[in-house]
Amino acid sequence: MSTQDLSEDGQVDPGLSAVLSERRQLINLAYRFLGSVADAEDVVQETYARWYALSPKEQEAIAAPGGWLTKVASRICLDLLGSARARRERYVGEWVPEPLPGGMEWISGRSHTAVDPADRVTLDESVNMAFLVVLESMTPAERVVFILHDVFHYAFAEVAEIVGRTPAACRKLASSARRRISTQPAPVTTQSQRTGIVRDFKQAWEAKDIEALIGLLDPDATAITDGGGLVGALLHPVEGGEQVARFFAGSAAGAPEVTIVECAVNGQPGLVLQRAGTTLSVLAFDVAGDRITRIWAVLNPEKLRPWTG
Repeated sequence: MSTQDLSEDGQVDPGLSAVLSERRQLINLAYRFLGSVADAEDVVQETYARWYALSPKEQEAIAAPGGWLTKVASRICLDLLGSARARRERYVGEWVPEPLPGGMEWISGRSHTAVDPADRVTLDESVNMAFLVVLESMTPAERVVFILHDVFHYAFAEVAEIVGRTPAACRKLASSARRRISTQPAPVTTQSQRTGIVRDFKQAWEAKDIEALIGLLDPDATAITDGGGLVGALLHPVEGGEQVARFFAGSAAGAPEVTIVECAVNGQPGLVLQRAGTTLSVLAFDVAGDRITRIWAVLNPEKLRPWTG
């Protein structure tokens, strides 16, 4: 921090505090836009770099620094979303959004030491894995407009200024995005019910009880594994409840040195596979009624850094 960031009494300049207080909002936005912890952090870093590249006079001329930061971060994300599609076409196997631990702390090095609560991602329905996967089906413009308006409640006039389109065009984009969301079945289970179903799955998996696993899985259940070409993972989804059950029963979860831990994953009940303190995989679940409909297993070690340490 430079001396120009301090007021005459040696305290942090109120204007600087206001700018830094936007970090949580920016992280929340960027993660939902990109589905990646690392990319979200990079976007926020770049956004602040652009702010500090402004002269003091230019900063003072900005009436709403938070709005300026949001606009810059959103535009960076919009550009990244365009290039992300090309990168994911080259991705080895299936791409799954990066899973978030329940107590994710957004600080350098991803340490688990004490941190200001304002630096924690708000875990709610808009970051559960099923929702993020639906967001992946949207165009970059649909995704940005939908998140800004429907999730963060920006007015269409504000969204239009951020994305460089008319308010009418933004309304159409949001409507198109909502249609994609509406095709997904709404959750009909409570959090406690989902917790119980995932716990039953864990116990059946540890016991390699195929019949119990089949009973917990929807007949049309799907399992997707994401190894990113860095570790062994299936290149294509496993489809069908019985096939998914046999896949998990035959996996390494039953090995003596591997433990399965119940944990919140993107705000929903999930499982973590660990060996000697190292996270091997994080599993997120989609549950409808009393059956598991989808399982996402992230094995890519680059996406598991926040889970180990």
